[in-house]
Amino acid sequence: MSFNIMQKLTLQYLKADQPLITTIRNASKKTGGSTRNKKGHPRPKHRGWRVQDGHFVSQGTILATQLTTRFHPGLNVGFGRNGTLFAMEHGKVYVTCEQIDPNWEHTWIQRNYAGRDGQTIYKKFFNVIPEKQHQRFKLIEEV
Repeated sequence: MSFNIMQKLTLQYLKADQPLITTIRNASKKTGGSTRNKKGHPRPKHRGWRVQDGHFVSQGTILATQLTTRFHPGLNVGFGRNGTLFAMEHGKVYVTCEQIDPNWEHTWIQRNYAGRDGQTIYKKFFNVIPEKQHQRFKLIEEV
């Protein structure tokens, strides 16, 4: 083959639809992780008192949240499975410091007061004193 025929064949191949050179695009910046919400730094749970002494609460109001038994349930106060104290009646909250007589069979008591049996332990008790009812009842029928 002569030189001219070779030139014509290469020109035909160069005029194809696909370009011979392909370009690759790279990222212009490094990928950086988020600066917020890093692992090992969870959001705080804000445990502790929810209602202060002397406030009026309605039934079901959370009075305190805790991981260990810092606060104990008193009159008209319930104790949740996760240690939450909640009001079981409408009324006024009173916080008192009293000597506890723990139920040593309870798992929370075993976990938090192990080795302290025989000692006098004082803890804060949350009490809810119900409001007085209006006493304006009307007798409808006598049994």
